[in-house]
Amino acid sequence: MTKARPTGTPAASAGSGALPLALTQGDPAGIGPEIAMKAWLRRKSEALPPFFLLSDPAFIATRAARLGLDLPIAAATPETAAAVFAAALPVVDTGHSVTIEPGAPSASTAASTLAAIDEAVALTFAGRAAAVVTNPIAKHVLYAAGFRHPGHTEYLAALSAAYLPAGTPAPLPVMTLWSPALAVVPVTIHIALAEVPSRLTTALIVETAQIVARDLQSRFGIPAPRLVVAGLNPHAGEGGAMGGEDIAIIAPAIAALRGAGIDARGPLPADTLFHAEARAGYDAALCMYHDQALIPIKTIAFDDAVNVTLGLPIVRTSPDHGTAFDIAARGIARPASLCAALRLAAHLAATEAARSS
Repeated sequence: MTKARPTGTPAASAGSGALPLALTQGDPAGIGPEIAMKAWLRRKSEALPPFFLLSDPAFIATRAARLGLDLPIAAATPETAAAVFAAALPVVDTGHSVTIEPGAPSASTAASTLAAIDEAVALTFAGRAAAVVTNPIAKHVLYAAGFRHPGHTEYLAALSAAYLPAGTPAPLPVMTLWSPALAVVPVTIHIALAEVPSRLTTALIVETAQIVARDLQSRFGIPAPRLVVAGLNPHAGEGGAMGGEDIAIIAPAIAALRGAGIDARGPLPADTLFHAEARAGYDAALCMYHDQALIPIKTIAFDDAVNVTLGLPIVRTSPDHGTAFDIAARGIARPASLCAALRLAAHLAATEAARSS
């Protein structure tokens, strides 16, 4: 059975002529800089595509020295990054000096964190980078500096909207967590659990599923994606005995999707959707809220899961973990998820480019 994975190998998408990926620094007090450096050091063993890091080169050099890493760093531009990638980590200066103790997040670094994201998006829209790969941010740090978006995903959608032609509808960002074993989509994302029933609508489920089906085809190369839709309530509502949302909201969405030619099944009880035999029967699972989606994938594939934002005009991936302030600069952060995010970003961008040519 075809699982939710790109066809071929991601590394094969990133040939010598490919544009480099734009990698953001993330919160500089967290593990983002460390895993970026470790990813570059493993570029050969992990078969990574060329990328450049958007940050302060002096800060990256200081953090590398603190970690005791033998890491050559090259101040680069997007155009020179691929050429120097084999010999040094290319760092594109965002113009923001960074001075921060690892593990001690501060709102003073918010400007540099956001500048890296802004620049990555701008460079990708300008055709100077193949895709955006983001290191983890801490929303509470950004909120303290006046950030007004619910999260990383929503901010990327707002940035992308500014590059679209006038009158174009704003993109609906769809957070997808992908791994070779499982792909999940939370229909509602960064909201309190108590708000989920009132925010969940048939239209939202339908639009989310349509974006997932479209991008699984165009970017992941799955010709006829198979979707399953989890119920909101235990046992998918038990025929209405444990909540009416599954009958009133979710079932009509599935009927509409099937009427539009999308292979969608449900609502199904979430507690039986994620064992190995069940996973073999679908390409992505739509879940009704954040933890319903993220708990199973972080249990099954913590180190190799990738956060992919579908629904954007550009490709964006990210490691499926947070800033890990508690272990920052201790030398123990693992770059596996970032390596997976880099490989997947290159493959998705190349697949979409090939279909468009």
